[in-house]
Amino acid sequence: MRITRAERSVLSDWWFTVDRLMFFALLLLMGAGLVLSFAASPPVAARYNLEPFYFVRRQAAMLVPAIAIMFAASTLNPKQIRRVSLVIFLAGIALMALILVLGPEIKGAKRWLELGPFSLQPSEFVKPAFIVLTAWLFNEAQKRRDVPGIELAVALYAVFAVLLIMQPDFGQTLLVTLVWGALVFMAGINLVWIGALGLAGVVGIVSAYFFAPHVASRIDRFLDPASGDTYQTDRSLESFLHGGWFGRGPGEGTVKDVLPDSHTDFIFAVAAEEYGLIACLVLVALFAFIVLRGLSKASQEPDGFIRHAIAGLVMLFGLQALINMAVNVGMLPAKGMTLPFISYGGSSLLAMALTMGFALGLTRKRPMAGQLKRSPSAESEAEAQSVREKAA
Repeated sequence: MRITRAERSVLSDWWFTVDRLMFFALLLLMGAGLVLSFAASPPVAARYNLEPFYFVRRQAAMLVPAIAIMFAASTLNPKQIRRVSLVIFLAGIALMALILVLGPEIKGAKRWLELGPFSLQPSEFVKPAFIVLTAWLFNEAQKRRDVPGIELAVALYAVFAVLLIMQPDFGQTLLVTLVWGALVFMAGINLVWIGALGLAGVVGIVSAYFFAPHVASRIDRFLDPASGDTYQTDRSLESFLHGGWFGRGPGEGTVKDVLPDSHTDFIFAVAAEEYGLIACLVLVALFAFIVLRGLSKASQEPDGFIRHAIAGLVMLFGLQALINMAVNVGMLPAKGMTLPFISYGGSSLLAMALTMGFALGLTRKRPMAGQLKRSPSAESEAEAQSVREKAA
């Protein structure tokens, strides 16, 4: 089927206005995630007495709704993206609060809502919605002095961060805080606000260290490996040494047999061992291309809300990837954070598809207002010209 500009449909309008390079780069990441799932997940399935390709099949099945969500989100205009984000944020916050009371505890945390065979993590979907709403509030605060945009943005952050900490999920709290802080800086907020928020962030990190034993343990082991168990990080680093530049070959890796989270948090290490450093650099280049492409589009956008929202969404995507890869090479303490579109995880895959769908929707080419509707003077001139032509 060939799509032409002469067609007037949602699909044709989308095809000729969307950033196709970014879209295809995202599809490449999804494909790479499926290939790496074949490599990393069979040993994990064996440990749970499941059939070898159990996780592969589930990952493949989730790709279809993920692509559908990304496409649907990318067809929305900025106003629709704001409205959808508000609904998702309110529903997600309500579910996060409900899970704290009624949700199951898994590995010491309450983050998931069990829906039959599928586990939903509402906080993953709240993240992009939160970024969009924050960008809008900051922009409104700049345009209208009577709108308490900054205060409302702080309130949204406080509610979201408190619920994340109560789960507890300090990794996601750190990620959201970094992106939110970047938006504060981009919005040109008063330096007093920035200083106060920075101080609050330092207090939060110090408090987490002293009052959350598992956080203190991870930081201590990172700063002084001799102070505790660094098994996962050590095995991950070894995988990069064993893989070399070109890898040991598909299926020949051993790190996936000994790492409990080889299909999620440490899938980058599996890629390094089996496909080599060259393949890892290609993945890094894909992530960098998408982030830089998004930031470039944001810098060219005259509308403040759209500019901040695009930047926030691609920073969310890029920072999450950066944190995951940094953990795999021992540059950050271990934390449960997936590699976007690569790691196994239904909620993560669907939520990241929503995130980048919003980004694709906001970066679509939009005609200027003057091109959409002629001014009254132009219309009068056109009518006068028509009368002159008829008289002639």
